[in-house]
Amino acid sequence: MLCKQIIRMSKGLFDPTAECSTLVELLHWRALYQPESLAFTFLTDGDAEEIHITYSEMDLKARAIGAWLQHMGAAGERVLLLYPPGVEYIAAFFGCLYAGVAAVPVYPPNPSQLNRSLPRFKAIANDVRPAVALTTSSMLPMISRLLLQAAELEDLRWLATDKVADGIEDRWKQPAVTGDSLVLLQYTSGSTSAPKGVMLTHNNLLHNSALIRRYFKHTSESRGVIWLPPYHDMGLIGGVLQPLYAGFSCTLMSPVSFLQRPFNWLQAISRYRATTSGGPDFAYDLCVRRISPEQRATLNLSCWEVAFNGAEPIRAATLERFTAAFECCGFRREAFYPCYGLAEATLIVSGGEKEASPVFRTFQSEALTQKRVVEVSAEQEGAQTLVGCGQALQDQRIVIADPQTLTPCQPGRVGEIWVHGPSVAQGYWNRPEETEQAFQASLAPTGEGPFLRTGDLGFLKDGELFVVGRLKDLIIIAGRNLYPQDIEQTVEQSHPALRPGCGATFSINASGEERLVVVQELERHHRDIDLDAVVRAIRRAVAEYHDVQVHNVALLKTGRIPKTSSGKIQRHACRAAFLAGNLELVEGQ
Repeated sequence: MLCKQIIRMSKGLFDPTAECSTLVELLHWRALYQPESLAFTFLTDGDAEEIHITYSEMDLKARAIGAWLQHMGAAGERVLLLYPPGVEYIAAFFGCLYAGVAAVPVYPPNPSQLNRSLPRFKAIANDVRPAVALTTSSMLPMISRLLLQAAELEDLRWLATDKVADGIEDRWKQPAVTGDSLVLLQYTSGSTSAPKGVMLTHNNLLHNSALIRRYFKHTSESRGVIWLPPYHDMGLIGGVLQPLYAGFSCTLMSPVSFLQRPFNWLQAISRYRATTSGGPDFAYDLCVRRISPEQRATLNLSCWEVAFNGAEPIRAATLERFTAAFECCGFRREAFYPCYGLAEATLIVSGGEKEASPVFRTFQSEALTQKRVVEVSAEQEGAQTLVGCGQALQDQRIVIADPQTLTPCQPGRVGEIWVHGPSVAQGYWNRPEETEQAFQASLAPTGEGPFLRTGDLGFLKDGELFVVGRLKDLIIIAGRNLYPQDIEQTVEQSHPALRPGCGATFSINASGEERLVVVQELERHHRDIDLDAVVRAIRRAVAEYHDVQVHNVALLKTGRIPKTSSGKIQRHACRAAFLAGNLELVEGQ
């Protein structure tokens, strides 16, 4: 068998992804046959300081950590990963796989904001009940302080994986895992409810990785640059597992380095000649607003073939502004790759052809509030341009269903997006009722299924998926369905003092009626402005574009609106804080 593999490799015919049934086999294969190939480069300062790791070095680290976990008797258990972004985190993740344990990546709590970040960490730890927690020696002092406020975790064993004894990797034994073995508990962002652990197997991850490679047309010659948090699906699967699967090198950086200086991201794409990179819609908008003409003059983005955009509503205006701002750097509009996915489906669900331009279609906004799809010209009053998220990818099926009757929606109607396919996860950890409700849906009256109920609202038009909002975030006022992200976009554009991507809208019951509330952050340098003028601008814009009156406006200081660790607005948490009077309002309101 080995000789046949070597012969096929020499002819360029051997594809390890077709032969390997687990990620353990895949990494071990690359370490054996491509030992000196560069796997990852991490930019420690977001700019020039680099840490490199090859497949053989990654395999060595993973075997050492795996052997230690096996020695601890952790096989079959869950293991917390508490790391800053970097190669140590990646090694720990693969170490868990090599030990046959389920990895549970957790965003490290911010010591200066424990009141905001600690509850999520504790909720995950208490839910998963890990056998061991892995981290680095530099993180241990912070963790000691953390445990003072999390007494229930005091007995948990912690291992600093950068201090694992030399030679322990020789004690590693191949774990008894299959494609159906649990690999990962990917905790949801918690944007609409408490975070839940999505159970992913080797089969789930390999299938979704195959979809990404096929539709992004990745090869061993591709190059990636990723700043996305490795604790979430897009950063982990798109930034760590996809390069391993397709066999290309990826350059990683901390999310903080991007958020503090967006130029770092595009500079890395230009310097390392990346062919694939991307992020949520806000990332592209941030680049337009924060990268100067002088900085743009130093960039060469002609290498960028796949600029994926997903994880939150994709705005046509963002794509247009980014293209206009960076086409002078060689960026091509066709590089944009709008897509749709979610943790419960491993990652990607739908996307288009790599070479095609994004699909823009214009619909009557008022009709959408009534769950009707009416296409109109862009010049018509009340027109709303939506960006298509492509078609269902191979082996995946998308159905638009009525969330109340559970019947398929007729063409031209908005409904809940349901998904079926091999990438759909196994359910939520330790939550059988929620698993049955979300992952075992059947269409009435035929009983066809099972389907994953995504909780997202959208419709299909000529096979193209358009996403319009979240079912749980839907605002219903006077019988009209209002999508909060549409109102939030109107609000942030109503006055220059308002910070883009940092607003939330929701409804409350006042005097027996549902009323609209707007919560919005101010830009840091606009604190001394006329707040009454800002509020008037918000009320006027919402009334004009959405024909609804704003009941209350709450203006916040920069960085005060509740968000998940992946940067999504927590509208439900924002609503609860508003009702409890706990929002940190700008003085003068």
